[in-house]
Amino acid sequence: MSLIPSFFGNRRSNVFDPFSLDIWDPFEGFPFSSMVANVPSSARETSAFANARIDWKETPEAHVFKADLPGLKKEEVRVEVEEGGVLQISGERSKEQEERNDKWHRVERSGGKFLRRFRLPENAKTDQVKASMENGVLTVTVPKEEVKKPEVKSIEISG
Repeated sequence: MSLIPSFFGNRRSNVFDPFSLDIWDPFEGFPFSSMVANVPSSARETSAFANARIDWKETPEAHVFKADLPGLKKEEVRVEVEEGGVLQISGERSKEQEERNDKWHRVERSGGKFLRRFRLPENAKTDQVKASMENGVLTVTVPKEEVKKPEVKSIEISG
């Protein structure tokens, strides 16, 4: 066990990893209950759902991203590829409407906006990206260019 406390929680991304461009909330996990009243509601909503969990795996044919987005429709999610090979996945979960007669006992499901960005490697075919959504799981497939094997030419030895 490390003697140095982890200020960054249980995050898997690394500041030095060029493929990880997560939006990081430095105040995530800190108890700011007394200060929350001073924070505008739009800021709280934006950071509330900012950490959408996304897996990235590489197969021989493609890079595959899977995001758990329960309760979201495909119309509420955007998948874009920016110039320079940056994949951006964003969306917004609307806040549940409150009825006058409702009495809330607990609110744990977060609403608000999320945005995740990933720098794609050079072998990604950014013009052939495909996305699908099924049962609250977004799957984005980025095909890879085939790596050409160098031609080996045999040279006859004379003499």
